[in-house]
Amino acid sequence: PELVKHHQVIVPDLPGHGESDASSVELDVGRALNWLGELIERCCTSPPQVVGQVLGGAMAARFAARNGGRISRLALCDTFGFEPFEPQPAFAQAMQAFFTKPSPQTHDTLWGQCALDSGALRKQMGTVWEDFEAYNVDRASTPAVLSAVLTLVKHFGVPIPPEELEQIHVPTALIWGRGDRATNVKVAEEASARYGWPLFIIDNAADDPPIEQPQAFVQALRRAFGERP
Repeated sequence: PELVKHHQVIVPDLPGHGESDASSVELDVGRALNWLGELIERCCTSPPQVVGQVLGGAMAARFAARNGGRISRLALCDTFGFEPFEPQPAFAQAMQAFFTKPSPQTHDTLWGQCALDSGALRKQMGTVWEDFEAYNVDRASTPAVLSAVLTLVKHFGVPIPPEELEQIHVPTALIWGRGDRATNVKVAEEASARYGWPLFIIDNAADDPPIEQPQAFVQALRRAFGERP
């Protein structure tokens, strides 16, 4: 809500996620990047500021490396692509359990890893949590969605070659939850030092700062984009 006060905000479902049906196509890096390019072409009258998180971050980074003139700025939040996706064992077990048997119970266990304090997050979200959980369980129970998620993880959960990341010439910033158990904040610190990208660390958050600490995330995002917070 804070962002839409001053920006036009477009929040798409990634291919095969949410209501985006990708069951009739074979997802790969090229098709995913073409999708993002077409999205920008159809929805933006000028090069947009792009924010990518986790899988979306790796996708946005690779797009920026190949199509830098089509965007104006880039922010990568707890993104994949800087090292192999090797979460902590408890996180990996919880994720496998949820995707193998999606249920409120396995969802709670997974979010016990995704959030720094899942109990506090549930309290913060109130009745919205029930809808959030039901939607996630429903989507993970849909074979086409699960297939798309696993396919994109295969393509975008792997390290992006440094020489490709060095082709990103638009202003780029990193935003990271200090307690991320999937991609440790040290990964962001190393990327920040290597590529000269400013890093904004969100305290009291794991791998989903926009959900856990929305106000702090928006402030970091505005700083990343050179705006007054």
